[in-house]
Amino acid sequence: MADENASPPMVMAEEGSSAPPSTRDYAPSARRKRRRNLIILASAVVLAVAGLLLWRYFSSYESTDDAQVDVHLYPVSARISGYVIQVNVNDNQWVNKGDVLVEIDPTDYQVALAQAQANLASALATAQSLNITVPITSVSTTSQLEFAASGVEDARAAVAAAQNQLRVAQAQLEAAEATDVKAQKDLRRYKQLVERREVSQQIYDQALASATSSSATVSAAQASEAAAEQAVQQAQSRLGQATANHQSAQTGPQQVSSTRARVKAAIADVEQKRALVRQAALNVAYTKILAPVAGLVNKTVVVGLNVQQGQQLLTVVPLNEVWVTANFKETQLKHMQVGQKADIHVDASGRTLHGHLDSIAGATGPLFSLLPPENATGNFVKIVQRLPVKIVLEPGENRDHHLRPGMNVVSKVYLQ
Repeated sequence: MADENASPPMVMAEEGSSAPPSTRDYAPSARRKRRRNLIILASAVVLAVAGLLLWRYFSSYESTDDAQVDVHLYPVSARISGYVIQVNVNDNQWVNKGDVLVEIDPTDYQVALAQAQANLASALATAQSLNITVPITSVSTTSQLEFAASGVEDARAAVAAAQNQLRVAQAQLEAAEATDVKAQKDLRRYKQLVERREVSQQIYDQALASATSSSATVSAAQASEAAAEQAVQQAQSRLGQATANHQSAQTGPQQVSSTRARVKAAIADVEQKRALVRQAALNVAYTKILAPVAGLVNKTVVVGLNVQQGQQLLTVVPLNEVWVTANFKETQLKHMQVGQKADIHVDASGRTLHGHLDSIAGATGPLFSLLPPENATGNFVKIVQRLPVKIVLEPGENRDHHLRPGMNVVSKVYLQ
């Protein structure tokens, strides 16, 4: 019975061992397929995100390797001609603003300055003396004019008085002559009467005395009239002299004006001499040629050279003022704006510097060339143009002055 009872489990085991193989392998295969689908989906998502990030990154900036370091070169030239006696710098030496670079022999210009100063002193003395003369001449002329006018009035009054005296003398002469005529008639009548003994001798003597007295009175009156006429002539002569003096005195204001004109001319001469002194002093100062800015020097002058006015002697490269000129294609400028951040990769040192977009040129480079292109003639081939873009470094980026004008760089402008 025990054996019979033990046989069924064995049968069941045999039945279990006889199941199909596809049923046993279904679960691991499904899991592998599901895992593969998840990997493909995750990879697709990662690739999409990476592509989106890459697209956003590459569209966030514009770059070009057509970029160079630029700067304004400062030419240093002589403002006067002369003999170079000293050169205080060497090639590629750093100088600061105001340093003495070259010295020209100042002897000739110092002599010219001394001569100009002497001429100025002489002109000042002349102008000062004329300034003193003007008020004296003005006062003297006024006094002379007033005195001459007074003399004319006095002379006219004297003429009038003499003419009155003449008229009085003439009246007295007429009266004396009338009296004398009467006395002479009386004398002739009494003479006839005395001869006929009709009157006494005493009456005749009285008539004779009266006639003689009247004749003397006439003579005296005639003398008075002649004296009065002479007085009139003298008064008229004095009037003529006084009138001439008055006319001469009236030219005094013209003389004062002439003196004042000479004073103005002297003052103008002083200003001219003062300007010559300033010019001579400037020429002396120009014998020392100073650095206009701080930077590296490139010189073409040596001691003993005779330089001419305007001749370039040195060039100063201000490394503190360098910038980058990047020539971007016109298709890259769509989203560029002033103030956007920029990176500058320097080919020479491998360093990356930081800056910002300062400005965009007003025209493409070929338009500034000597022979700009003329697209209205011949066959036209469209070429993408480039515009210069100025990128300024941030403060302190070129502190060690390793950027030199003309170096090639790669510029990258961030559009966001």
